[in-house]
Amino acid sequence: VQQAIQRSADEIQQLKNTASSLRDELESLRFEKDAAVQQAIQRSADEIQQLKNTSSSLRDELESLRFEWESLMQKSQAEKMKDHGRLQETIAVLRNQLEEKVSGGNTDG
Repeated sequence: VQQAIQRSADEIQQLKNTASSLRDELESLRFEKDAAVQQAIQRSADEIQQLKNTSSSLRDELESLRFEWESLMQKSQAEKMKDHGRLQETIAVLRNQLEEKVSGGNTDG
């Protein structure tokens, strides 16, 4: 009887140790899972920040290119206006020269 009681007590102690070990393992797994979730959240936050930074950089570059384009268009427009003015002057000079020749030809004839 004493041996049976001792075996039962040993078995109970082994079961308690097993339960304690399983509890510890479960707690360790919960900790690892929580750590993995936190890492995943942090990686996502980092990726989101990188994407925001990239978006901001691209927006700045696009705005810079737009200002550069507008400046080039204004310069182009100014050049066209100058060219137009020079062409008008040339036309006026040629017209005057032509009129002088026509007028001069009439007085000779």
